[in-house]
Amino acid sequence: MRIAYISTGAGGMYCGTCIHDNTLAAALIRKGHEVALIPTYTPMRTDETSVSLDRIFYGGINVYLQEKYAFFRHTPWIIDRPFSSPRLLNWLSKMASTTDARDLGALTVSVLKGEHGHQRKELEKLVTWLKESYKPDLVHLNISMFLGMVREIKNELDVPVLCSVQGEDLFLEELGEPFRSQASDIMRERANDVDGFVATSRYYADFMADFLNVPPEKFHVVMLGIKLDDYIGMPNSKPESPFVIGYLARLAPEKGLHLLVDAYKKLRQKTGAGKLKLRVAGYLSKKDEAYYSKIRQQLLEESQAGDVEFYGEVDRAQKVNFLSGLHVLSVPTVYRESKGLFVLEALANGVPIVQPRHGAFPEFIEATGGGILVEPQSSDALADGLEQLMNDHGQREEMGRIGKEAVRRYFSDQVMADAMVEVYKQYL
Repeated sequence: MRIAYISTGAGGMYCGTCIHDNTLAAALIRKGHEVALIPTYTPMRTDETSVSLDRIFYGGINVYLQEKYAFFRHTPWIIDRPFSSPRLLNWLSKMASTTDARDLGALTVSVLKGEHGHQRKELEKLVTWLKESYKPDLVHLNISMFLGMVREIKNELDVPVLCSVQGEDLFLEELGEPFRSQASDIMRERANDVDGFVATSRYYADFMADFLNVPPEKFHVVMLGIKLDDYIGMPNSKPESPFVIGYLARLAPEKGLHLLVDAYKKLRQKTGAGKLKLRVAGYLSKKDEAYYSKIRQQLLEESQAGDVEFYGEVDRAQKVNFLSGLHVLSVPTVYRESKGLFVLEALANGVPIVQPRHGAFPEFIEATGGGILVEPQSSDALADGLEQLMNDHGQREEMGRIGKEAVRRYFSDQVMADAMVEVYKQYL
């Protein structure tokens, strides 16, 4: 099978979508399929060996220039080439928060317009390469923000086109009006061009089928999978005290760090000093620096030295080491999470979770038995859930054990790849 998988770069950060796409592509390749993992906007950054092409389509600089200046919509392709250099795009992605949805309203609408948008030249480049150089059996788009590509791909290649949905509603919610409504309307119209959709949870499949006005039978659920080679499980020798609570996600309001901090403070008041630790790791964007700085300063002022530890962004080895030192992980998202790779990563290391009862999290808990659910957006409920696992060593160890076994049985990268192949076969 020859698959063109079109993915999005995330401006230099470790991104759950990038990691998922790379893990899936690598697993498909190991199974003998040919996969072109095609980066767009910026190079992909993943904590595993990247299998993406060393070439960027819809390069962020060209896309921006074509949106702002009509001159660049008509320049020869050779003039655009230097602006799509992966090295240049990587450098620029470190200088600015390129994925802030609030700054991208007009550009988002234009890209969704496809052949009628300001970036139609970029679409022509992509379609020409697919048609003349790669010649895939099937094209898979990684998010529905690329629906504007589908019509031209199908017209020129005459192959099935599938589209994943991976949390686009959060991005759309941050777009200001009139762009949010414009983008939503175009997505609903362009969704009719797609042969089938893929979601990573039943919750999100149902949500996006309703949002896009697409029949539910056009949606397939292929659960997340992770590469398990270096996840070893929580060491048996880990001391019971202090009780270590971990957070591993973007350091952003929507991920609920402030809720976890409030819950930690409430629990610390009950237990007294020295009985708890809070460890925080994740990527910090420029737009969230003020939010994070305020939380960090409050924690440092109110906690004893060593009770709170900040790790920043972590690579794969550091992530596994970080998880191995936790008793429990919690990322109490404010929004309804469609994926949540951190759940599988924690459970793969034998660490149980405490998560809000919304989005994809109930499906994870039902499938793994690896944690407990609490009322969303309630620091009191979160503190109670954390306290329950802190006080019940047996329950905590059992959840970690069965969660780890479930991840290895149902949520490996190979299981995910097998399920995706079965979906592809329905369209070939």
